[in-house]
Amino acid sequence: MPNPKPASELPLNSDTIELLKGVSTATVATLLYKKGFKSCFIQGVAPLQAETKRMVGPAFTLRYIAAREDTDPIEAFRERDHPQRVAIETCPEGSVLVMDCRQDSTAASAGSILLTRLEGRGGAGVVTDGGIRDAAGAAKLDMPVFAAKASAPTNLTKHHAIDIDVPISCGGAAVYPGDIILGDGDGIMVIPRHLANEIAAEGAPMELFEDFVLEEVKRGVSIIGLYPPTDPDTLARFEAWKAKR
Repeated sequence: MPNPKPASELPLNSDTIELLKGVSTATVATLLYKKGFKSCFIQGVAPLQAETKRMVGPAFTLRYIAAREDTDPIEAFRERDHPQRVAIETCPEGSVLVMDCRQDSTAASAGSILLTRLEGRGGAGVVTDGGIRDAAGAAKLDMPVFAAKASAPTNLTKHHAIDIDVPISCGGAAVYPGDIILGDGDGIMVIPRHLANEIAAEGAPMELFEDFVLEEVKRGVSIIGLYPPTDPDTLARFEAWKAKR
C-alpha cells in the first residue's frame, strides 16, 4: 500500500477544524471504527493539565530514535540545527507537535521552557509518548500538553532527535504530517487527513443525538431501542426534541 497523499494534496474545508472543536474523541473513535479504522488512538498518554480544553490541529511531527553516547552529549544542544529546537521554532501556528519517543517515558522529550516558546508561537498543543520535564510548569500553560508522564532526565539520556515532519508512530498509532490531532480528557485520536472533512461533518449530528439520548436515559428510558435507535419511535422523539431546541 502506498503512503497517504501529502497534506498539501488533501485540503481541509474552511470549517473542519472549528467543527471538530465541538466533537469528542469518543465520538471520533466511533466514527472512525464505522469506516474501518481501529488503531487511531494514541495509547498511554494523558493531559498534564487537570482540566484541559479540547485540542485540535494538524500534526507536525518530531521523531526520536534511541540515544547513543557519541551522538548525544550535553553539548548537542549547542548545535543551532538540533532537530528538537528546530521543531519548536518551525512548528506552524495552529499545529500540534507530535513526538515519537518509542513509548519510552524514562526521559523527557521536552520541558516547560521549550513548550512555553511553542505556545508563544501559536502552537495548538503537544503530544508525546515520552516524558515531559518541568511538568508543573508545562501544566500551567494554556496550550494543552499530553504526555506519558512527568520525567526529569533530559531527552539526551534516552532520545536522539533525528527527523522533523515525517511519518511517525506515537503511542502505537501511525501519525502522518497533516493528520488531524484531536485531544480531550479521554486522550488523543488521530484523524487521517483524507477523512477529516467527513468526520467533522458527521461528528456534530452524532454529538447532538447523544445529548438527546443522555436526557432520555436520565428520565428513565431503557437503553434498548434507544442507543442505537432501533425503535422507530426513537428517531421521531429525537426530531421533536431538536425542534424544541
